[in-house]
Amino acid sequence: MSDDKLVGIVLVSHSAEVAASVAELAKGLAGGATAVPVAPAGGTEGGGLGTSAELISAAAASVDRGAGVAVLTDLGSAVLTVKALLAEGDELPEGTRLVDAPFVEGAVAAVVTAAAGADLDAVEAAAAEAYSYRKA
Repeated sequence: MSDDKLVGIVLVSHSAEVAASVAELAKGLAGGATAVPVAPAGGTEGGGLGTSAELISAAAASVDRGAGVAVLTDLGSAVLTVKALLAEGDELPEGTRLVDAPFVEGAVAAVVTAAAGADLDAVEAAAAEAYSYRKA
């Protein structure tokens, strides 16, 4: 699969720093995964804590390569904001999907899977499977 057809990934957090750090971590743990389009969408336009529909829409547009966009979120209102954008129908690229997955582990799994050229269904499944990762 060519680099321009990779699934895009958007990481939505209430904090710009958290979103950017998780994006950096996921790409780093995926061996750099420089070809995978990953965009953080954290905080508000003014740099505060919260979520921004505009930042999420812009991030999704920036990673869209025509293979779908997986959106992972951290907490409640981030989920609600993405759901509202999806309901609008024209605010996010076609093929954008809210992925039910843990934020950090799911992001890593999504980026690793997307880097292998997997389709959106496989990226979503890998991220969701991160719920089963046991630490003890």
